Amino acid sequence: MTLASRFTVPGQVWAVATSDPSGPLHVTSYGTNPLETVVTMTGLSGTAEWRRTYPGAGRPRSRLSADGTLWLAYPDRDGRLLEGILPDGSTGPTARPKCGPEEEIGSFVLLEDGFVIAWARVSRLVRAGRSPKAAPPEPRVARYTGEGECLWSTPIVLGAVSYAGVVETGRHTGWESRPRGPWLPEEVGVDAWEPLLVSGDRVAASFTDTRGGIGRTFFLDLDSGEIVSATSPAPSGRKAIAGPGEFLIGSQGYGAFTTGRFGRDGAETARWASHGAMLVDGDGVVSGPELENGLPSTSRFRRLAPGDTLVDGPTLTGYHTSYPAMDREGTTVFWRDGKLLAVDADLAEHELFAMDDSRAVIGRALLLSEGSVAVSLDSEVLVFRTPLGPLAESPWPCGDANLRGNPLLS
Repeated sequence: MTLASRFTVPGQVWAVATSDPSGPLHVTSYGTNPLETVVTMTGLSGTAEWRRTYPGAGRPRSRLSADGTLWLAYPDRDGRLLEGILPDGSTGPTARPKCGPEEEIGSFVLLEDGFVIAWARVSRLVRAGRSPKAAPPEPRVARYTGEGECLWSTPIVLGAVSYAGVVETGRHTGWESRPRGPWLPEEVGVDAWEPLLVSGDRVAASFTDTRGGIGRTFFLDLDSGEIVSATSPAPSGRKAIAGPGEFLIGSQGYGAFTTGRFGRDGAETARWASHGAMLVDGDGVVSGPELENGLPSTSRFRRLAPGDTLVDGPTLTGYHTSYPAMDREGTTVFWRDGKLLAVDADLAEHELFAMDDSRAVIGRALLLSEGSVAVSLDSEVLVFRTPLGPLAESPWPCGDANLRGNPLLS
């Protein structure tokens, strides 16, 4: 196993995607500051074919289509623009969905015939220096045609939130810690992890109290925008598509460390005492590295089995972890604690590469052709040569093995 190439892009990497396992790679990053977004197309060797710079909102958002068009969301004058960047770097189709002056695209998913957008208040970076405005807009989820025509828009009301592990202290408690009662968030934003997933005829949209991290996932009908169901308030966590119309919703923090499986009707069908970056293979088996928020680590690679039971895999050191990928033999590959690790179908661990590196900003792992694995670490992209086989045809969290970074299962 070797490090085949490593290269640096401007700022911090937010997304790496490709429409073909042989490349090239589309890298979306910050620029010289968070209010600048840079898109770079590069080969696996690191040679940049082109680079373009756009206005930023502090949260670079991009999705890659099957034909190699990269869709980028960015502020444009007083609105928000979705621009298609063609494989040669030129401007392709664009859409300008209507929005309020204090709204921005918190997340979006590229459909075959348009978009689903989770709208939220503009980021604090954008608000800095502005005069105080009216009350922040309510978050919403909306569906659009490819030209930006709105088909439906559904307001999201997070409501009062609470969780058993949240405590408060102050003069009103006599400076003693006590469980905090339900409260209304001052500001609601999209979740930090997988805030918008689309599977079949269902949308899973997750919003949180931006200060407390307690949130809910709302399941909507893709055709009508009707809210089918919603989870109870809980600490946010990692999420994934579990099958047609089905989702995995994780919760971590304040004593929570769970993953629930939710069906098409929004009802919970399973719950495991584990949380992590999970994949679901073609047989519906869930597995992945746990993400426990504490050191020293007691996390393992886990298999979430029927009956809400856990199957132990190898123990894992460290904490910061890439989202994994899986090959056709059922081997899962991911970066953790300065190592490129592989866990095979028998739950045996193999160390493919190691170096002294403790960076915390880690992107997902992409399994490419001829066993190449690409991982982003802060401002770098590393490409490894490994003995792994071709990418599995049907692992979740998304369709087409999530190579394109578009959380959709048609």
